[in-house]
Amino acid sequence: MKRSFLFLGLFLLLAACTNSTPSEDTTSSSPDVSSTAFQGFSLMGDSLISPAPGEKLLVRYEARKADFLDDPYKVDHIIWHGRFTAYIGQYQEAIQIYTDGIKKFPEDARLYRHRGHRHLTIRQYDQAITDFEKAAELIQGTENEIEPDGMPNAQNIPVSTLHGNIYYHLGLAYYLKQDMEKALDAYQKCLASSGNNDNLVSSTHWLYMISRRLGQEEQAQAYLEPIQSDLEIIENMAYHQACLFYKGEIEESTLLQPEGDAPANDALAYALANWAFYNGDLDQAKAQYEAILSKPSWNSFGYLAAESDYYHHFMTRE
Repeated sequence: MKRSFLFLGLFLLLAACTNSTPSEDTTSSSPDVSSTAFQGFSLMGDSLISPAPGEKLLVRYEARKADFLDDPYKVDHIIWHGRFTAYIGQYQEAIQIYTDGIKKFPEDARLYRHRGHRHLTIRQYDQAITDFEKAAELIQGTENEIEPDGMPNAQNIPVSTLHGNIYYHLGLAYYLKQDMEKALDAYQKCLASSGNNDNLVSSTHWLYMISRRLGQEEQAQAYLEPIQSDLEIIENMAYHQACLFYKGEIEESTLLQPEGDAPANDALAYALANWAFYNGDLDQAKAQYEAILSKPSWNSFGYLAAESDYYHHFMTRE
């Protein structure tokens, strides 16, 4: 993997030029959303290129954009325009939409939560942490609320909350920075905000992995106690399966499905690679990280975690 210094220089120059004159336009710029798009660089210096979105997704994006253009001062329109802009792979544009929205609604935690998510996607981890910490500050003393799904699950039942998503993504940001103590704190808060089994298994998955990385094996096992094989899971089946694997209730060979959902498979593949890592099989871990990084799904959380581990524990030590 080669660091693309020339392209990085050009990218930073263009970004500097863009940031030097903040736009007051309420509609933001309109990139060519029908084609592939450069979004940034991986930790190894490889270009992050979003594939061209499908026609059905573009139709939904255009509908959300039309709502926004009809009333750009309605916060829900800003959020949905930003979310669907990200869904079509235009992460930098989504960040700008949220940034413009924050100028209008600086006390709305949702805008920081969503902007932070997209900073994560393009590897801007410090900016993501700043956003999530601000969002966490803004929700103090407020009632939690269900966060609607942009891409509904099979049962069309939203399973995540605003508070949970803020702490979940904050924990992930610290994890990707290899700050396990702060990641643990964030995921403990995420678990405390959990109101259903889907949130339980997703929080527990990360708490277990972080505890193992910190050498806290007894605590790691304690987190698994509420996880049972017969839990009713609507969306986070991959995290449920990972937790059952940690408990020794299912075999490694049954985890990955060749035709399964790419983000879910990346999450499980990362769980196995990380299992090898904290159990001391570094050769196996490295090979499994490399297998994940050979895939095109550079925006999945499993890929981001594998990239961070590979970069910090293998590349920087070679």
